[in-house]
Amino acid sequence: MTSVTDPQSARPTPAVPRLIATDLDGTLLRDDKSVSERTVAALTAAEQAGIEVFFVTGRPARWMDVVRDHVHGHGLAICANGAAVVDLHADGRIVQVRDLERTVALDVVETLRITAPGTSFAVELTTGIHYEPKYPPFFLDAGATVAAAEKLLHEEAPGLGAPVLKVLAHHPELTPDGFLSLAREAAGHLASFTRSSPTALLEISGLGVSKAGTLAACCTERGIAPEEVVAFGDMPNDLEMLTWAGTSYAMGNAHPDVLAAASGRTLANNEDGVAVVIEQILAQF
Repeated sequence: MTSVTDPQSARPTPAVPRLIATDLDGTLLRDDKSVSERTVAALTAAEQAGIEVFFVTGRPARWMDVVRDHVHGHGLAICANGAAVVDLHADGRIVQVRDLERTVALDVVETLRITAPGTSFAVELTTGIHYEPKYPPFFLDAGATVAAAEKLLHEEAPGLGAPVLKVLAHHPELTPDGFLSLAREAAGHLASFTRSSPTALLEISGLGVSKAGTLAACCTERGIAPEEVVAFGDMPNDLEMLTWAGTSYAMGNAHPDVLAAASGRTLANNEDGVAVVIEQILAQF
């Protein structure tokens, strides 16, 4: 495993990449949700060197302002764990959707209500998020409709039939990994389940939808092979992307499964771990 402990001892990646794919929260962003000056400089230098940068996140398009000014060239970002590709140069306009069918989402909700009583839900549409009364409140979405998930998923519910990007499921008592395992066992044949929160909050997408799948499609369009990609992540929703990329780095603060799966390890997000690796890559030029 390639290990990065500080800028001086960091070893270069096996080959000069054509694309860098990085998660945001817990990876590129510091805990205060800022992008450090060092990281901004590293991203700019990478793109000036001809390396494309893709932000690949579980965030919705409307939460991308923090990095909007740091995407150059193509202007695209992969959001909602691969369910949407957005154009940050066009104010987050969604240009591609891999949705979760509403009938399937309803089946998932019904299954989890039986399997994990006490679960509350939120529904992320292309037009915004809506959630149940017991779901942890979204302070950044004051205009959201609050109602039962079954009502929110009705075609005439908020969004007027807008595509469903993902359903979120929160449990107040189960452990995060325990809830994920339970949900996958009960409904993994219906949809894709992952998580990125330190709490028992699951993110549910269409079957087969992942950061890796959408990133792979974007790379195919550009003639970029997996071995030409370097990826960064910290949580289970990054696992498929990290194992797909030719070179991958787990952050020093990453989930144990991510640390085990990635081909390399870098410093924590608060220590500019992504920037450290990019600087080492550019030193090869």
